[in-house]
Amino acid sequence: METSIIKALTNDFESFANKTSNGVEFWIARDLQHLLGYTKWDNFQSVISKAKTACELSDQEIEYHFADVGKMVSIGSGAEKQIADIMLTRYACYLIAQNGDPRKETIAFAQRYFATQTRRAELIEQKLLEHERVQAREKLKATEKELSQVIFEQTGSNQNFALIRSKGDAALFGKTTQQMKDQWGIKNKPLADFMPTILLKAKDFATEITIFNAKENNMRTENQISREHITNNDSVRRTLISRGIKPENLKPEEDINKIDRRLKSDEKKSLKNPKKLE
Repeated sequence: METSIIKALTNDFESFANKTSNGVEFWIARDLQHLLGYTKWDNFQSVISKAKTACELSDQEIEYHFADVGKMVSIGSGAEKQIADIMLTRYACYLIAQNGDPRKETIAFAQRYFATQTRRAELIEQKLLEHERVQAREKLKATEKELSQVIFEQTGSNQNFALIRSKGDAALFGKTTQQMKDQWGIKNKPLADFMPTILLKAKDFATEITIFNAKENNMRTENQISREHITNNDSVRRTLISRGIKPENLKPEEDINKIDRRLKSDEKKSLKNPKKLE
């Protein structure tokens, strides 16, 4: 997500924040509905309902985080009517965001925004980028697991899956997996745990193509699938280089497992004893 978008979203979410006389932050549900990109109130209500269930399951009192209120709206010709609305604590907003579709930019932003006690756009951006990298690593793990299963189903064995994956690495980096580990100073840990997000996504894309073609062309030998995987990683490498990105020249990033633990710890601390509406 671009820095300019993060700053704009931060300003949008901040502009709709309110405070009670006791200093507790809250947002109004119909405002949050539009901030999160929901066009219909009925659809948003179903998300709120799921969030209330999550609130109850976390041993929090629903009424302290979701307070029903009325809101006057204009219906034309100077007339007004009252409609139902809800005051939402930061914790309630977090639960609502967690029940949304993270593929939507505003939802992904809201999940990080409400999980942190900061208004600094640059810190929110850092959390978003770290979260994106963790998700990319998890996606790669799932895709590689699927490839291993495809190899087993179509060849009767997946004993050489690690070798096939290493051949893919060699095609992507122009160096062997071990050479890249030595270059990045990695010992006894997977190379992918230190890859930048763009390489995780590139490697995942190549693996997805291998899975698709292995199924589509009914490949029945490990050698066929291995050649396919090499070809796909080589194609992705050439695409990256054509855009000025040489995979083997990129710097390693922090161990993804440390980042994942830190994100989970920070989120847990942030959401511990959430402030309530009194």
